[in-house]
Amino acid sequence: MALAVDPLPSDPDRLRGIIAEQAAELAAKEAELHARDLLVEKLKAQLAVLRRARFGASSEKLERSIAQLELALEEIEASEVAASAEAPGHSEPPTRRLRPVRTPLPEHLPREDHEHAAPCVCPACGGTSLRRIGEDVTEVLDYVPASFRVLHHRRPKLACQACDTVVQAPFANWGGICDD
Repeated sequence: MALAVDPLPSDPDRLRGIIAEQAAELAAKEAELHARDLLVEKLKAQLAVLRRARFGASSEKLERSIAQLELALEEIEASEVAASAEAPGHSEPPTRRLRPVRTPLPEHLPREDHEHAAPCVCPACGGTSLRRIGEDVTEVLDYVPASFRVLHHRRPKLACQACDTVVQAPFANWGGICDD
C-alpha cells in the first residue's frame, strides 16, 4: 500500500476507488500471510512426525529430511522477523515466557493444617529472641483411599532480634525441631 503524499481528491468516486484498491491490497497481504502460516504449520507437523520416526529405525535419508525442514522453518521465521522489522510502527515487544500458574485446589475438599516449627536458636549468632515475620504456606493434595484432603504445611519465618537473621524450618523437614 503506497501512502499518498498528495492531498486526497475531493471526488467521492475517486476516494471510493482508492479505498477499494487499498482493501484489495490488504486482502492480498492477508491471504499471503495466511498461506505462510499454513506452510509453517504443515512443516512443523512434518518435522514432528519425522522426529518421532527418528527414534525407530535410523536412516540417513530421514536425518537429511529433518535438517531440510528445520532449515526451511528457520528461513521462514527469519523472513517474518525481517518483514516485521521493516514495517514501521508495528514492532511488538518480545514476549517473556511466564511460569504456568497452578490453579488453587477446590474449596470443597477437607483441609488439615500442619505447622512446622522453625529452629529455636539463630544459626548465625546463637540468639534465642526470635520474632515472627511471616510464613510460607504450601498446599499438597493428599489421597486417602476413597477420599481426598488438602494438607496446609505452614513454616513460620522468624527473625533474630539480635542480628536480623531469618530462620525457617527446612522444606523437607515436616516434623518440628523444638518441643513446644
